[in-house]
Amino acid sequence: MTLPAIPPHARLYLKPTWFVPTPIGLPDGSVARMGNGLIWFQGYELSAFDGARRIARIVVPVADFDAAIAGLPDALAARAQRLAAHISALRAPLVLGDRTIRFDAPQVMAILNVTPDSFSDGGKHVGDPQAAADAGFAMAAAGAALIDVGGESTRPRAPKVWEGDEIARIAPVIERLAAAGVPVSVDTRKAGVMEAALAAGAAVVNDVSALAHDPRSLEVVARARCPVILMHAPSAGDDPHDNPGGYGDVVADVFDHLEARIAACEGAGIARDRIMVDPGLGFGKSLADNLALVNGLATFQALGVPLLFAGSRKRLIGALSNEAPAADRLGGSVALGFRAAQLGAQMVRVHDVRESVQALHLWRGLADAGLSAV
Repeated sequence: MTLPAIPPHARLYLKPTWFVPTPIGLPDGSVARMGNGLIWFQGYELSAFDGARRIARIVVPVADFDAAIAGLPDALAARAQRLAAHISALRAPLVLGDRTIRFDAPQVMAILNVTPDSFSDGGKHVGDPQAAADAGFAMAAAGAALIDVGGESTRPRAPKVWEGDEIARIAPVIERLAAAGVPVSVDTRKAGVMEAALAAGAAVVNDVSALAHDPRSLEVVARARCPVILMHAPSAGDDPHDNPGGYGDVVADVFDHLEARIAACEGAGIARDRIMVDPGLGFGKSLADNLALVNGLATFQALGVPLLFAGSRKRLIGALSNEAPAADRLGGSVALGFRAAQLGAQMVRVHDVRESVQALHLWRGLADAGLSAV
């Protein structure tokens, strides 16, 4: 097939599409695999932008991909090859001491907020480290691979917390969980808090600013040689939701931001196999933006690193369900997590662990059955 003329300065993206349950019985070379998971596909949706304007969107069969991109300008052809290779690259496991989290099937990260004001569970665990740790133990027992402990709310216009207070909230909880062998990530954007959390036993840093809020964060993570999760937010300032300019195309803009932050991390000495990304659902994004991000989620596989999806109890669900409050968004949360798994997310971040783990077990059973069907 022949692609439309695309200028050399265009921004180019690939999204896996035309999913199939199994490659068995299909012609050789007609199917590609997404990472090391259980998702196969027969086409790449190729999109190109000139500035904010989309100038091309066409689905290229996997079998025709090499021939089709040969007609692109050299730099764009090389980019297309690189993006396709990233989609199919093996996702390195998270090696956390004597624990390893593999990505051949989607995993669950559990949310454990030790805050008075988080949008869904604020105040539930604040002020009682043992009760908070017990909640984390229960989440691990329910099947969470990683417990994400946070001490500062990142809801819109939330007050910034002094790092000493943030450390006092989270360190005793992390110490208790880590001492029992529970893998812990710390949800923070402050370098000092990262250092304290890692010293207390946290194994992963999860930063809503993608290590851009605090100028020391890159150095701290590089020195610790720990995995890091880079989330997209439109602002690295005090309010991560601040976004007066909006987006051109939200999927392309978020992809560009995360691609640049991965490059910044690598430039600072953080190995690519220690990086995950999160498109930041709900952070400075409208309902239309959030729906576009979910529908375009497979695009982020072309970054070549594990993808975390965090849609649990978020405003998107309430907006589509008669303004249901956060506590009444379980069904939507499970549905979003299941959809994320279908589109290749290697990990989902959730409040409701037992229900989410059950949903992903169902996803895995369906994927296994589809693969073995002849």
